[in-house]
Amino acid sequence: MINRVVLVGRLTKDPELRYTNTNIAVTTFTLAVSRNFVSQDGNKETDFIQCVTWKKTAENTSKYVHKGSLVGIDGRLQTRNYEKDGRTIYITEVICDNVAFLESKNQSQEQQTQSFTKADEQKFIKDSITDLPF
Repeated sequence: MINRVVLVGRLTKDPELRYTNTNIAVTTFTLAVSRNFVSQDGNKETDFIQCVTWKKTAENTSKYVHKGSLVGIDGRLQTRNYEKDGRTIYITEVICDNVAFLESKNQSQEQQTQSFTKADEQKFIKDSITDLPF
């Protein structure tokens, strides 16, 4: 069986670092990833992917990236569900094995100072992905 996910995108907000009852670090964040095509109305659509990192990767992600940071992730897709108010809630997320920080600290800090509205987000992701060296 193959379950592999590789994505490049920007964080929509600062990662949230928590610790389990057994003191294991876990970080969650949402990655905005542009689709490779334009919709019928001429706009490039964006998917917002829930991501989870564990242990040292979680601590480093929390320490070195923030809202707007460009990252590449490599991991596996995982689904889970729970009951809330009599309804079943389904969650799909990427469990990240690796997180690559794809911009320098200065670029990252410049990005953090910019306003990151939803309208800007799509253009920003599109421009960033086209500038990647691969």
